[in-house]
Amino acid sequence: MHNKIIGTAIIFLFCSIIACAQPSKDVEQLKEFKYQKDIIYKTIGGDTLDMILFLPPNVKQGTKMPVMLYTHGGGWGGGNKFNILGAPFIGTLKTILNKGIACATIDYRLTRVGRSTVYDCVSDCKDAARFLMKNAEKYSLDVDRMGVWGGSAGGHLCLMTALADNKYFKGDESLQQYEPNFLCTVSYFPLTSFVKTEYLKDSNFEKPQRFISILGGPLSEKQNLAKRLSPVEWINKNSTPVFLLHGEQDKVLPIEQSIYLEEVGKAKGADIKLLRVKNAGHSFNGKNISPSMDDINKIAAEYIIKKLIIEKNK
Repeated sequence: MHNKIIGTAIIFLFCSIIACAQPSKDVEQLKEFKYQKDIIYKTIGGDTLDMILFLPPNVKQGTKMPVMLYTHGGGWGGGNKFNILGAPFIGTLKTILNKGIACATIDYRLTRVGRSTVYDCVSDCKDAARFLMKNAEKYSLDVDRMGVWGGSAGGHLCLMTALADNKYFKGDESLQQYEPNFLCTVSYFPLTSFVKTEYLKDSNFEKPQRFISILGGPLSEKQNLAKRLSPVEWINKNSTPVFLLHGEQDKVLPIEQSIYLEEVGKAKGADIKLLRVKNAGHSFNGKNISPSMDDINKIAAEYIIKKLIIEKNK
């Protein structure tokens, strides 16, 4: 027990450092974008959760814009909405904005032992999508053309936001009546199953103590919750189309996670595809990765544009 407590404390400290170590350059980078910030979408337990809404540079006022919702990574216990400015995402962000697609990047409750779990993260992400629906007129959003994307823990959360049944994640009472319908989800190096622990072998998440903050207790005691929080348990032939991108050398969340979801999805008739990135670790780190980071950004942007604009216009 003593070792578990120490391990959890270390994880908490590590995640807190990640969450707080966002340099002012993030705010500086915002200067090149058109955006609205500090949009509060939810207040719960004393926590105020907000988003930044990136706006296309050349859209006329009053024009309804398709929108992508971005869910950040950081092990569910760290990171923040500025993660979208990282190398795996920023090129895609710029491209879709130039094509007239808005993007909302959100903060959500981070996992804290005894206070919040991944269930709360999912509920917040779903509430952010519901908020966008509720306020579509205010922000000139075409919520019939909405998608969701993210990486790592955010890759898991974007899958859960799009695939999991909303009735199990009711969230804010004032938002419950809204039912988002996503046209795509783009998930980078995600976790897809908490249940199939063999797909976490030799990874950071193989350690039993990792689940104490994630699920609120040991995995052995939280099997039902683990299943509910696993995207692979939700995918079916009617699911939102899924595009997975994963490095073949990922040691944080092995590519087997994405391979497993792809296999299950295809067996069930889902619209799902996987891009394997050669020589790439987590966050596509590595030398001579293929496709290159620039190409990854282009490929992801093309998929989003296809789903939200091209196919919708047919």
